[in-house]
Amino acid sequence: MNEADAELVAAARRGEKSAFARLMKAHQQGVRGFLRRACGNADEADDLAQETFLSAWERLAQFRGESSLRSWLCGIAYKKMLASRRSSSRAKARDHAYFAESDQVAAPGDLSMNVPLQKAMAALPVDQRACVALCLAGGYSHAEAAEALAMPLGTVKSHVNRGRERLLAALGECP
Repeated sequence: MNEADAELVAAARRGEKSAFARLMKAHQQGVRGFLRRACGNADEADDLAQETFLSAWERLAQFRGESSLRSWLCGIAYKKMLASRRSSSRAKARDHAYFAESDQVAAPGDLSMNVPLQKAMAALPVDQRACVALCLAGGYSHAEAAEALAMPLGTVKSHVNRGRERLLAALGECP
């Protein structure tokens, strides 16, 4: 963890809300960017980023400082995204069951995915998408992504390589 973050974390732990606000400001763009690439939906990503920082504030005492603050925050964000996906899957299953049992017209799909790269990212498995979003788009090293996502380093490397190949194939490029 860098010195500036360490000082702000210490101040925030003492209850200085302005210190946490400065931490948020410093890391908000990176967390939002990761979530936007991983989710493929800017509105959902922004909501998850807010939840991430609320959770970080509540759990700041648990941050041990063994990793960078941004890795810790992206780890929280990833867990929030996975929980959101599980919740969304359950809701979609309920909606499909409702529409299957009634005379209602089928529910409309998500129209927010209209850019080819976003569509290709959305087609990746969630873990692979998170690794690609951090390493290829977010500038994280494989080790930082492994730490943030609580995955083995080799798994992250595999996900990044396979994800890159799938994205290139989906976009019509040679892998």
